[in-house]
Amino acid sequence: MAKTKNVLLTGFKVSKTVLENQFVVKTRMGHTFLAKNPDMSNVVPSTPQLEEKSRFAAAVAYAREIVNDPVRKQNYKAHPGSTVYHSAIKDYLKQR
Repeated sequence: MAKTKNVLLTGFKVSKTVLENQFVVKTRMGHTFLAKNPDMSNVVPSTPQLEEKSRFAAAVAYAREIVNDPVRKQNYKAHPGSTVYHSAIKDYLKQR
């Protein structure tokens, strides 16, 4: 990975950003790096990974239902320091 001090690239707040599928900007411990975009085309997920992906998709759908309904959103008890959306995902995953 190439290390950069370019102010245009060091202002990213996310840990990983793909720019036009050419390279990735990563920030680790306050340092910004450029890396080749990972090729995930040959990766085949395992059965447990697919099951977990499906379970998480169901949790997201559940959380969106709550957030989109104003009454349910107002009555939903969010965890301290968390949004209703993230609390709903966490609760769904704990239940199932």
